Amino acid sequence: MSDSTNNTHLEASLTPTLLWGLGVGYVISGMYFGWNFGLEKGGSLGMALATGLVVIMYVCFTFGYAELSCAIPKAGGIFDYATRALGRDWGFVAGIAQVVEFVLAPPAIAVGIGAHVNLFFPELPPTYAAIGAYIVFTSLNIIGVKLAATFELLITFVAIAGLLLFASITFGAVSVQHLSHNALPNGWSGVWAAIPFAIWFFLGIEGLANAAEESKNPQRDLTHGFGSAMFTLVILCSITFIGSVGIAGWEAVIYKADGSSSDSPLPLALARLVGESSIWYSAVIVTGLFGLVASFHGLLMAAGRATFEMGRVGHFPRILGQIHPKLQTPANALLVNMLVGIIVLLSNTSADIIVLSVLGALTLYGFGSICVLRLRQNEPHLPRPFRAPAYPYIPWCAFGLTLVSLIAVVVSNPLLAAYYVGTLVVSFTIYWAISMYQKE
Repeated sequence: MSDSTNNTHLEASLTPTLLWGLGVGYVISGMYFGWNFGLEKGGSLGMALATGLVVIMYVCFTFGYAELSCAIPKAGGIFDYATRALGRDWGFVAGIAQVVEFVLAPPAIAVGIGAHVNLFFPELPPTYAAIGAYIVFTSLNIIGVKLAATFELLITFVAIAGLLLFASITFGAVSVQHLSHNALPNGWSGVWAAIPFAIWFFLGIEGLANAAEESKNPQRDLTHGFGSAMFTLVILCSITFIGSVGIAGWEAVIYKADGSSSDSPLPLALARLVGESSIWYSAVIVTGLFGLVASFHGLLMAAGRATFEMGRVGHFPRILGQIHPKLQTPANALLVNMLVGIIVLLSNTSADIIVLSVLGALTLYGFGSICVLRLRQNEPHLPRPFRAPAYPYIPWCAFGLTLVSLIAVVVSNPLLAAYYVGTLVVSFTIYWAISMYQKE
């Protein structure tokens, strides 16, 4: 591929409906998989309190992030916002945090995809199914953004239908007794330990900002995309939590018959009501697979844009910042992300991968809130088609809750936090050394 100017610009083809589909699709796997690990940490009450805290954080954050994405519609998301607000060095750190989040989230979801496929085809190892998903959906992202976004919208609709079906089957059997049983097994510390898995309910919605360059009217459409997606996700989160835990207590969506932890909480809960031979049980597994694919596919798209932007400005190898001359997609970035993702998923530690991805996300949220405050101060006349309400309270609230969540995750996972900080330090050291060499 050539390194011409025309080879570094993305095609604008996304409509408001497609953006809503992306916003919900990035996240919806969190309803089907991953969040249930938080019940093991905090019980039903601990997880509920952690989720309530996280919902407030996300609502405040998305107000501010919508302002940034409308004012600076660039594929790099937080990397571009932080570079403009805080300078090149902090922009690099924010960009690395974003790449960590978006590149590590798909392997965790791929594990869930493999687990769901294995329920239907026990002879197919989950790892093979996960790798196959990487190859298929990376290819779809390479073929074209409009095709990828349209596919994302369709499977998101199916995934939402699955959650509504699950709620319609389970809500009649929900009881307060089951919801309150052993509600705080590890005491109040369980609330903090549950936070990263509560974040998993919503992690990824910020990826909508990375589609800004490919939106037909980003200054208008991104606001609607963030708002409608967040509203949809809060409702889906509530019905999923109540419908799952309220059937037989939180242990029923964590532990399988052999005592091991489950990667498929909704089928595990539903089996207690209708049995594994029921058509409804099979239907929820199928729609759960659609939900996992929606987030997996969408986050591959966001990760591709984040890596592409870092390559386009020269922080990553320039070849990652090039666009396929015919397909107009960041093919090189997508392929490299796929290779990294496959290596990560082979570690078979989905809970740890989720925590590392959450650490990257929380770093992004902190930078996002600071950027809103800094740009309002330094660039008051910057055109802002959407302005976060109740300024400066909303961005300060988002920053405060992000800091609380980050401390909770670090305290609960010190070794993983050390790995994450080490990644940032090593990356920044390499970046700084190269920058010093180029100045000489």
